[in-house]
Amino acid sequence: MRVVSICPSNTEILAYLNQLDVLVGVDDFSDWPTSIRSLPKVGPDLSIDMEKVEELQPDLVLASLSVPGMEKSIEALDERGLPYIILNPNSLEEIAHDIRTVGEALGLVQLGKEKSEGFLKDVAHLKEIASDRHTRPSLYWEWWPKPVFTPGKVNWLTEISELAGAENIFKTENVASYQTDWEDVKARNPDHICMVWVGIKEAKMRPELVIKRPGWNEMKAVQNGNIHVLEESLFCRPSPRLLEGLKKLMEVI
Repeated sequence: MRVVSICPSNTEILAYLNQLDVLVGVDDFSDWPTSIRSLPKVGPDLSIDMEKVEELQPDLVLASLSVPGMEKSIEALDERGLPYIILNPNSLEEIAHDIRTVGEALGLVQLGKEKSEGFLKDVAHLKEIASDRHTRPSLYWEWWPKPVFTPGKVNWLTEISELAGAENIFKTENVASYQTDWEDVKARNPDHICMVWVGIKEAKMRPELVIKRPGWNEMKAVQNGNIHVLEESLFCRPSPRLLEGLKKLMEVI
């Protein structure tokens, strides 16, 4: 098969299935594993060049709706009559389902089933370990600073927080992504601030500016020096690599 992936998390699911040899093109932000970086690029995930996709003659395009604005890629795929499936998980359970779905789409039903079950088994083991922890520090996940966007209850980072023995302060909001403000974050007074600005490399994030926000010097996280700049690629993409991110989170908290 000839497969084009137009979202980094989809590329990473293919890697988890050990099926990168079917890839003939990827979006500009697909950067893992390093072996795929030499493949033809078809543009950033929010402005895919469908002409380039069509030129690659794919048997299947792995599309996504994980970021607002990706809908136009689906419309363009329909206009050109290109075959595709859409992945749009919000939870670890849904990521497992997508692993199975991609396996089926590649004609590898048993492989998809085994890998999906293996992923869920890893998650269940981590849940068991987390259940033994007695203290549960609170976390504020910052996806974007202004306007403030943060994961809510129905998002994988709330689950990742729990697996780390912690608690997302915005798990009270029954949405995947919640828009709020600095005052609201201050009032919830988290033990830790986790900076994972979507699409921004760690070197460009400025924790020293976070400290200067009005009243934030009163927050526990700031007073205790618990501001963490984390790799957005390990926390903002709904792929099996979230479990790698979990290990890093457990180290820092």
